Amino acid sequence: MKFFLVDDDPDTLALVEWLLNKAGHEVVTCGSSAEALRDIPTVHPDCVITDLMMPGMDGFELTRELRRCTELASMKILILSAKNYDFDRRRAKEMGADGYLTKPINRETLLHSINEVVSDRIAVHYWGVHGTLPVPGPRYARYGGNTSCVSVDVGGEPLYVFDCGSGIKGLSNRIMTTPTTRFSARIFISHTHWDHINTVPFFTPLYLRGNQIEIFGPYQGNLTIERAISAQMESVYFPVTVREFGARLMFRDLREESLEFGPVRIDTMLLRHPGYCLGYKLTCRNRNICYITDNELYLPTHPQHDARYVQNLANFVRGADVLITDTTYRDHEYPSKVDWGHSCVSQVAELAARAEVKRLHLFHHDPDQTDDDIDIKLNETRAALERLGSKVVCEAPAEGSDLVL
Repeated sequence: MKFFLVDDDPDTLALVEWLLNKAGHEVVTCGSSAEALRDIPTVHPDCVITDLMMPGMDGFELTRELRRCTELASMKILILSAKNYDFDRRRAKEMGADGYLTKPINRETLLHSINEVVSDRIAVHYWGVHGTLPVPGPRYARYGGNTSCVSVDVGGEPLYVFDCGSGIKGLSNRIMTTPTTRFSARIFISHTHWDHINTVPFFTPLYLRGNQIEIFGPYQGNLTIERAISAQMESVYFPVTVREFGARLMFRDLREESLEFGPVRIDTMLLRHPGYCLGYKLTCRNRNICYITDNELYLPTHPQHDARYVQNLANFVRGADVLITDTTYRDHEYPSKVDWGHSCVSQVAELAARAEVKRLHLFHHDPDQTDDDIDIKLNETRAALERLGSKVVCEAPAEGSDLVL
C-alpha cells in the first residue's frame, strides 16, 4: 500500500516510515499539514496517517479538508496522536477519520493496529452457540457448550457484541490477554432472558477504568435494559453490583429503529418470542450480518403462522452475507415445543431460501442436542435447502470459529 505520513516530529516520521517500509509498503512523509493538503491529492495514497497537534493546521482540520476532496473518498485516514481523550477520539470520527491510535508507538503492535483500520475485512467470531443453559461434557466438545454470544470486528471501530450468554467469558479472556491501552464495545442484547444476559458480571473489561462500553437492548414496558442488567446483580443474586464497574458505561433502550455509528448501521426488528425480543442487522462496507435469535417460525399449518411476519422477516434479512438464526429444533422435535419461541429446520431453510441469503448459520441449539445431534440437524437443513432449489451455503459454526467477510 501507499502511505502518506504527516507529523511535525521527525523522530515519529522516521520510526513509522521504517516500520511500514519493512513491511513492504511505499511511504511519503511530510512535516507540515498545509504542505500535506497540497500534495496528497497528487500522491493519492491509500492511507494518510496524521498527528493532531501541529502548528498552523492541526490534524482535525487536515482530516476535514481531505474529506471534502471527492476524488479521495476511498482513502483511509488514521490519527496517530499522544492525546488519549475521549473528546479527541469522537472529534476525529466526526471529522472523517477511520481510526485513532495513540503514542507512544508500540513497535510490536503498530502494524497490526494500522492493518485493522485500513483493511476492509469484517470478522465474525462465535463465543457461544447453544441456547437456554450451558452444557458441559465430552458430547458437546466440538460445537461447544456455551450460550449465545457473537462478536463482529470492524477494523477501526468499537467491537460489536451480540448477547451476553456464557460465551462472553471467552471473549473477556481474549480481551484481557490482548495488549491495549483501552477497550471499546457496543453490546446488543436480543432480549433479557437469563441465557442472554447472565454472564454480564463476568465480562472483565466492565471493571476497568478507561474502557468505554455501550449496552443496547429492548425496552420491556417499564423495565429498561439498564434495570434488567442491574437487577440480576443485586446483592441477593450476586455479590458484585453495577456500581463497582469502572468502565464508562452507557445504556440505551431500543425499539424497531435504525442507528448509525459512522460506517456501521444497525437495524432492528421485533421477533416472535415471549416478551420483547429484537433481531439485529449490521451493515458496513457493503456487507451485512443478521443476528436473529430467539425467534419462532410456526409451521404453515399452525393457526399462529403469520405469512405477513415471515415475509417482513425475509425482507429484513434479504441478501445477507450471513444469517445467524435460531434453529433450535429438528422438525420432529418441534410439535411438542410449539409456543416456546424457537424455530425448526424446515422453516429456517424456507426463510433463508426465500430471502436469498448467502450463508445460513444454525444457532441457539437445544441444550439436549449433542454434537452428533447438531450434525444431523445440519444435514437435514442442507437437504431442505436442496429440495427448495436454493444455493444458500449452510453451516453450523462451532464455538471459537471465525468467519471473515
